[in-house]
Amino acid sequence: MEALMLYLLLREKALFKELLDVLEVTPGNLDSHLKALERAGYVKLYKVFADRPRTAVRITGKGTEETLRYLRVLRSVVERLEG
Repeated sequence: MEALMLYLLLREKALFKELLDVLEVTPGNLDSHLKALERAGYVKLYKVFADRPRTAVRITGKGTEETLRYLRVLRSVVERLEG
């Protein structure tokens, strides 16, 4: 799920198909992760209507905050390992 959140942090939003391609996961696996992240308030799923309905995902404020917190913790761990 970290890769998913990092991707959304950089892009803010993405289509379900785009995430499938980038993350190289199965549709069922991605759907399961996205539903868990939505229940936690980290992402919002919505429909985009273009040539056909598509599922899109947007990172929320809470998702942004938690992903940045995760990155700070990760940086701290790496700095301790290097130091």
